[in-house]
Parts: sequence; C-alpha cells; structure tokens
Amino acid sequence: MYFTIDAKTIQYLSQVSFRPEFFLFFGAAVLLNVLFWFIWGARIKVLSNVVDPNVHISLWEATKIVITNQFLAGITPSLAGGEPVRIYLLNKNGLSTGGATATVLGERLIDAIFILVLIPFGFFVFKNRIDIELISNGLTIGIILFLTGIIFFVLALKYPRKTKDILLWVSTRISRISKKKDRSVKVATRIGQEVDNFHNSITLFLTAGKKSFLSAAGLTILLWCTGFMIPSMILLGLGLSPFFVESYAAQALLLIIVMLPTTPGSSGVTELGMAGLYSVLLGVSHQYMLGVFVLLFRFITYHMNVFCGAVFQYRIFKSITSFSLETISKKER
Repeated sequence: MYFTIDAKTIQYLSQVSFRPEFFLFFGAAVLLNVLFWFIWGARIKVLSNVVDPNVHISLWEATKIVITNQFLAGITPSLAGGEPVRIYLLNKNGLSTGGATATVLGERLIDAIFILVLIPFGFFVFKNRIDIELISNGLTIGIILFLTGIIFFVLALKYPRKTKDILLWVSTRISRISKKKDRSVKVATRIGQEVDNFHNSITLFLTAGKKSFLSAAGLTILLWCTGFMIPSMILLGLGLSPFFVESYAAQALLLIIVMLPTTPGSSGVTELGMAGLYSVLLGVSHQYMLGVFVLLFRFITYHMNVFCGAVFQYRIFKSITSFSLETISKKER
C-alpha cells in the first residue's frame, strides 16, 4: 500500500467505490469464496465415501471440516496446519485415522495433478513477462519442492513396508527421549495399522473407486476454477479489466509460490507474488491500484478464511488454541 497508493488512487477510488457495480462484483467475489468451501466439502464427502461406504458424512459436515481447517492452515507455513485438522475431524466423524489420512492425501494428489497440468499454461502466458528475479526463483524452488513431495507420496504408496519401517524407526527414537516409555509398543502397533489403512485406502481410490476418484477430479477442476475467478471479480469491481485467462495463469503460478514453507499462511510471500504477477497485467497505467487490489484479494481469500475458521474451530474445540495432540488424546480418552 505504501509503495502503490498516491493521490491518483484516492481520486480513482472515490469515483469507483460508491458505484453499485463495485458492491455487486465484490459481493460476487465473497460468494465465490463461500462456494469454494462447499465444493471442497463435496470433494471430501465423495472421497470419504470411497474409503468407507458405511460412513456417511453430510455435505454440511464436510464443509464445516473445510472451514474449521482454514484457521490453522492460515497460521502455519505452507498451509500445512489444515491437514491434521481435517484428518482429526474426519476420524471424529467415523473414518479410521489411516482412512482419513488417505482421504486428505487423496485430495492433495488430485490437486497436485491439476496444478502440474496448469503449470505449463501459466509459464506459457507469463514466459516473456516475469522479469522479477525473486518471483522467478520462488517459482523454481516451489516446483522442486512440489515434485519432491509427489515423489515421496508415490514411494510411500508403492513401498508400504519400508514406509512402516521408517516411521517405526522415528517412533523408536522419539520414545527414547519420551517420559512415557510404556506407550512405545502401542504407538508401534498403531503405526502399523494406520499405514496399512492408508495404503489400502489409496489403492482403493486407484482401483475400485476410480469413478468416485474421477468425480473428485471433476470437483477439483470446478473448485479451482471458482477460486481463480475471485481476482477477476475484484478487478471488475474496481472498474479494471478482468484478465480472465491471464488471471487463471497467474493463480496457477501463485499456488506454487504459496507452497513454499516460509511464513505462516504464506503471508507476505503471497502478497509479493500477487503484486509481481498482476503488476505485469495491470501495467504502468494502473500501478496505483495494485495495493488496493492485493489487499481486497487477501481479505477475501485469507483474512475471511482465518476469521471464519477461528469461529468454527472455537465452536468445535471450545477454544481456537485447543487443537493439539495432547488435547486430542484427552478427548479420545
């Protein structure tokens, strides 16, 4: 905001912000974000039903899981804190821990495939436009980490016994420094059971559950297409060109940058990446609106998510800070 706002910004906003179109398109961007939650919930519902057909999670319950996970995702690097919340709440709704883990990682697998398909498109659109070294380096590092994660995922799926041995080795080392020595045998047994549950569930996705997996893939396309429309709605609300195609490419590249394990919720990194990519699209003539655009985008896709996630997490755990392994253990007992 400091580097982009000037007298021109205030003058432009005074003409735009009170038009009905501003509220219409800004409201549409908020509704698209809410729709994003429900489509995500529908995907969780489809995948969880494949893992265990006897467990029926409603669309609203699945959507509540999505909203609740947004708080911890928003305050942890690479949004990694959301996965344990979703796994725990799916487990609470009847899935085994391994089955819940398979459901969440099944989501990530589909997301990974979708993003991998979009990356060439993003680079094609921005191939001669990205001249900011920090963003280019961020994209390179993000792609390397992204592909590394997929490789580890595939290896864990292909070699479950070795995966189990590695996890047991880590558990043994941790148990040596733990005060609760008697829990090591129980932990080892639980690890073995859950690795088997995870392997069986993922194998089920790729064999008997292929139709549902494809349905989840279709929901993933709809999910991200919905999310990718938000910046264009904000631009329309500000009276600027929406850049529909270019915006999809920018969002695909931004997803890679967001995955870098740097700051909680990738705050700062996302804003910088967003500013760098959209400064190319808006051009010099509209640079004075760049800070306002990025702020509105992050308000809808980050601050709104964190706030709603905190509310839902408080309602479920009775505290926004109560989600921990110790608390879960007490709740289960």
